[in-house]
Amino acid sequence: MDLNGKTAIVTGGVSGLGNGAARRLMAHGARVAMFDVNRDKGLAAEQEMGDNARFFEVDVTDPEAVAAAVAAVAELWGGVHVLVNAAGIAPAMRVVSRDGSLFDLDLFKTVISINLIGMFDVIRNVAGVMARNEPDDGGERGVIVNVASIAAFDGQIGQAAYSASKGGVVGMTLPIARDLGPLGIRVMTIAPGIMDTPLLDAAPPELKEALGKIQVFPQRLGTAEEFAHLVHTIVENQMLNGEVIRLDAGARMPPK
Repeated sequence: MDLNGKTAIVTGGVSGLGNGAARRLMAHGARVAMFDVNRDKGLAAEQEMGDNARFFEVDVTDPEAVAAAVAAVAELWGGVHVLVNAAGIAPAMRVVSRDGSLFDLDLFKTVISINLIGMFDVIRNVAGVMARNEPDDGGERGVIVNVASIAAFDGQIGQAAYSASKGGVVGMTLPIARDLGPLGIRVMTIAPGIMDTPLLDAAPPELKEALGKIQVFPQRLGTAEEFAHLVHTIVENQMLNGEVIRLDAGARMPPK
């Protein structure tokens, strides 16, 4: 898909991987709507990025808010052509902690609600709008890129909820691609490894260096720009569909 003149929605779009994707898509001609719960960062990003960027304060666990925001973007810019699902949380807790306390069930439900159910709700709403697009010369109406994690495959100690949510994202990629294929909508998932995002801003340099050594090559953390480059490649390459791509420099996570 040629991004020029197209409209993209990016959840979790005001920071980290999401914002990297939003900036890349906009730099190549797209208008970008950033869905996020962080109002201050969202308004700042909107002002910095200019007229082709809009911030929508959206909690992906609120179905009414999701539906209203997607409809608002479609009305504002005449449709939606690309969706990048980057919103998510990653709290850690053992099933049974050393003091004998059990994994907080409400926390588990919250992680699944945001990372998996919320993502699916955005997908179904955006897909409904994409289905109304006029197909391009190749019959394509839209592209959806979901963000999982290598924790879906190599979950570490304390990551039961996070790995379950990201495993769900991996598992639904192909069936959703098969559902939406007849409509000319492709669906892909990226499973990033350890990325240098704001989540690691407070980490000391020696910790970042140690985390980088988990990678086979290059032995460093990935960047939001490299993630965004892959998103752009997926959007442009019509043969990429129904698959999960690990973006991890060959890393396999140890137990902890």
